Amino acid sequence: MKFKIAYDKETRLRIRLGRSGFNQKEGYGIAELILKKRCVNNVVTSHTNGSILIEYDNRSNRENLLRFIEGIGYQDIYEAEGNEEDSLRALDNEFYFKIASKLFKRLLFKIFVPYPVRIGITLFESIPYIKAGLNSLLSFNANVELLDSLAIAGSLIDRSFDSASSIMFLLSISDLLEDYTMKRTKNTLESSLALNIDDVWIVTDKGEEINTPLSKVIKGDKIKVRTGEIIPVDGNVCDGDGMVNEASMTGEPLAIHKSKGKTVHAGTVIEEGSITIEVESVNEETRINKIVKLIEDSEDLKANVQSKAEKLADSIVPISILTTFLTLIITRDYQKALSVLTVDFSCAIKLATPLVVISAMREASNHKVLIKGGKFLEAYAEADTIVFDKTGTLTNASPKVAKVIPLGENCRADILRMGACIEEHYAHSVARAIVKKAEEENLNHEEEHAEVKYIVAHGIVTHYGNKKTIIGSKHFVVDDEKVKFTKEQEEIVKIHEDDYSIIYLAIDRKLEGIFCIEDPVRKEAKSVLEKLRTLGIKNIVMLTGDSENAAKHVASELGIDKYESQILPNDKSKIIDKIKSEGSKVIMVGDGINDSPALSNADVSVSMKNSSDIAREVADISLMSDDLNELITLRILSQNMLNKINSNYRLIVGINSTLIAFGILGIINHTTSSLLHNSSTMGIGLLSTRPLLDEKESIEES
Repeated sequence: MKFKIAYDKETRLRIRLGRSGFNQKEGYGIAELILKKRCVNNVVTSHTNGSILIEYDNRSNRENLLRFIEGIGYQDIYEAEGNEEDSLRALDNEFYFKIASKLFKRLLFKIFVPYPVRIGITLFESIPYIKAGLNSLLSFNANVELLDSLAIAGSLIDRSFDSASSIMFLLSISDLLEDYTMKRTKNTLESSLALNIDDVWIVTDKGEEINTPLSKVIKGDKIKVRTGEIIPVDGNVCDGDGMVNEASMTGEPLAIHKSKGKTVHAGTVIEEGSITIEVESVNEETRINKIVKLIEDSEDLKANVQSKAEKLADSIVPISILTTFLTLIITRDYQKALSVLTVDFSCAIKLATPLVVISAMREASNHKVLIKGGKFLEAYAEADTIVFDKTGTLTNASPKVAKVIPLGENCRADILRMGACIEEHYAHSVARAIVKKAEEENLNHEEEHAEVKYIVAHGIVTHYGNKKTIIGSKHFVVDDEKVKFTKEQEEIVKIHEDDYSIIYLAIDRKLEGIFCIEDPVRKEAKSVLEKLRTLGIKNIVMLTGDSENAAKHVASELGIDKYESQILPNDKSKIIDKIKSEGSKVIMVGDGINDSPALSNADVSVSMKNSSDIAREVADISLMSDDLNELITLRILSQNMLNKINSNYRLIVGINSTLIAFGILGIINHTTSSLLHNSSTMGIGLLSTRPLLDEKESIEES
C-alpha cells in the first residue's frame, strides 16, 4: 500500500492514500485489518480524502506498524460495515456538510442573484409555509406552523422580501437540526437495542446441537435458545416451553409463556426454560425497522421535559397571535404588529429542549453509557433512592472460587468438574467463576449431563450419570430439594459461610460439595456511594440472595442505609414497589437474570457491563464500562441537562420579551426583530449542543 505520512507525533499517525484510495466501506475494512495489530488502539478512516488516522500504544511500535501497513496489498482490502462510532461520525459529517452548504448557498444567493430574481425565488419558497399555515387555520389548530406562515405572509405583504427569505432560511436550518436530532436519537437507541449475537445452536434432524454463525442461519432451520439468552430470529416454537420477556417489542415487562406453536420475535429474551425455534425470518433490516417504527411512534421515549416543552410551545402560539392583533388595534401600526408576530417563543423552546436531551444522550455515549430514551435520563436526575444488587454490581464483576470442598463420595476435582460442566450454560458471574476455576486447573469436562433446567434465583437441576444433580443456593438445596446435611457437613459449612458466599452441589439428595465464592467489594464502590449522596440520593439500598452474614459485611463496609438478604427475584420487585409507594423515585442497578423483575419495576434501571442478556434488554440504561463512577457521571450529566433546559427557558423568555417590547415601542422594525429573534433561536440551539460536563467533571468522574 502506497501512502504519504501527513502527521506523525507521539502515538498518533495519519497517512494519506489520496482521494481515490478507497471507498467508505473499504475504509472500514482497512480499519479492521490495522486493528488486528495488538499495538493499535483506534483507527479512523476518511474516504473523502483517503486519510487513515491511527492511534497506537508506544512509539517503539511505529516502524513495525508502518511496515505492516506497507505490506497490505490491494488484494487484501475488503469492504466492511462500520461500527457504531463510524455511523455516528458519518451522521455528524453529513449534518455539518449540509449546514455548510446552506450557509454557502445563502451567501452566493445574497451576492450574485439579482434582486428581482431573489423576489421570485422567495415567493416560490414561501408556498409550502403558507400552505401549511392555511391547513392549520382550516383545522382550527393554532400551532407553530400557523405562526411561521403568518410571519412570512406578513413580511411578503409588507414587501419585506429579504425578511421573509431570512425567516425561511433560519426555519430550514431549524429543520436540519431537528432531523439531525431525530437521527442521532434513533442511532443511539438502535445501538442500545442491538442483538450483538454472533453464533447460535442449530438442532439437526438427529437432535444434535451445532454451533453456527447467525449469518448462516436460513428459514426452516431449528435453533435452541436457553434461559437468559436473547432470541436471535423470528419464528415459531417447535419444541420445549419457556417464559419470554417481550419488553423490547411490546413494552410489557411481564414474561409470557411460550410453548409449541407460539410465535417468538428477535430481540426478546427467555427468562426461564428452553425452546427450539423453527426460523421464519432472520432479516436484520426487518427487525431494525420494527424498532425504529416503535421509536418514532412512542411518545414514552421522550423526556417529560421535552413533551412539556412541545405542549408549552404550541400553547404560546395563540398568545403570540392575540398579542399581535392587540398591538395592531392599540397602536394602529402595521410595522409594530409585524415586529411582535415575527418573535416566536415556541420555535426556540421546541428546538432547544430536544437538542439538550439528545446532546446529553450523545455525551453519555461518549462515556460508554447507552440510554434508551430521554425520559430515562430525566428520571435518573430526579430519583432520590438507588437500589443495588450485590453480586457483580457493588462487588467485583468477576467473583472468584476461593475454595472447593468435597463433602461426599466425590473428590475435589470431580466436584469442580461437575460444577463447571453444569454452570457453563449460564452467564451469571458466579457461574463464570466456577467455569474459570476449572479452566485454570485444566479440568476438561464432557457433556455428561442431561438437559439442564435453570430455576431463577435458586439454582440448576439436571441428571448427571442418571442421578439427579442440583447446584445452587442453600435455600434451593435445603428448603426446595430437601437435601439433608450431616452434623460434620453443617460444621464445615458454618465455618465458611461467614467469610464466603457458598454454592452447594448435591446428588440424589446428598450434599457432595460446596464452592466458596470470594466476591470482593469494588474498590470504587464506597466513594461512589458517598458522592451519590452529595448529589441528592437520600436512600441507598442493597438487595441480595446471598446469606445474611455476607450481606451484612458488604453493607457495613460500604455504609449502606438498608439491605435485604436471601431474597427472591419477586421479593426484589416487591421491595421496589414498596419504596415507590412511599413517594420515592427509584433507580435500580443490577446485572443478573434474577434482577430483571426489579429492573422492570423501577422508575429507571441500569445494567452493568457484564450483565446477562435479559438484564441488558430490560434495563433503561446500560453501562458499557466496568466502573461504578459512571453512575456519578450520569447523575451530574442528567442534572445538568435539566438545569440547562430551565436556563434556556429563562433565556428565551428574556430575549424574546425584550424584542417584543422594542418592537411595540418602535425601537426596532420587524426586519430587525425577525433577524434578532431567529439569530437568538439559532444561538440558543447551538449553545444547547455544548457539552454538559465540564472538563473537571469529565476527568474526575469518568
